[in-house]
Amino acid sequence: MSKNNIEESVRESLQSYFRDLDGESPDGVYDMVIRLVEKPLLEVVMTHANENQSRAAEWLGLNRNTLRKKLVEHKLL
Repeated sequence: MSKNNIEESVRESLQSYFRDLDGESPDGVYDMVIRLVEKPLLEVVMTHANENQSRAAEWLGLNRNTLRKKLVEHKLL
């Protein structure tokens, strides 16, 4: 899947989310999207990095301690 496909998937999901609100005002959309995208991102990267946090952190462009904190937040450790 290319970067454009991921971007388009997110765009379509957000369009659907707003349609489903049926006129209701959204709240905390940014935090919701980041939370929902971050967990599967971490799961997939950790799997491909063979659970090696240093390698995963490098691939993600994060400090290893930041990655570890995010893994704990998402209950992936």
